[in-house]
Amino acid sequence: MLVYQDLLTGDELLSDSFSYKEIENGILWEVEGKWTTVGALDVNIGANPSAEEGGEDEGVDDTAQKVVDIVDTFRLQEQPTYDKKGFIAYIKKYIKLLTPKLNEEDQAAFKKGIEGATKFLLPKLNDFQFFVGEGMHDDSTLVFAYYKEGATNPTFLYFAHGLKEVKC
Repeated sequence: MLVYQDLLTGDELLSDSFSYKEIENGILWEVEGKWTTVGALDVNIGANPSAEEGGEDEGVDDTAQKVVDIVDTFRLQEQPTYDKKGFIAYIKKYIKLLTPKLNEEDQAAFKKGIEGATKFLLPKLNDFQFFVGEGMHDDSTLVFAYYKEGATNPTFLYFAHGLKEVKC
């Protein structure tokens, strides 16, 4: 199994169990999330509660929750939204932090494509939910989530160059 970690912080953000599509010249990865229910398992152990003087669901805490699989699996932490000015400032800082960690070939590809990717992201700012890894570091790679037209499940966007592939 492959896990993709934030290159800046080491937080796990994605794994190969979620397929991705490269967009914006490979700068961004697009991943489809799914709503799922966690908690409140109904386990039939074959006992007859009425014969054992047990009440209806005694001692059971039905705390079923609907969560998005990617957010739940990687314990992503939602962040406040960005306005255009704040987002541009984040991108500039991100470029400055990430570029030295890339090899020369990846640096060239990243520098060439980040402007187009930023132009792709800017009009969607109001539609995005922003996430970072579990550690919630200030210098984390942002993960963007939004709903495509008519979709019931969110789509996540990752900066491809901000991920480090690790074999588990």
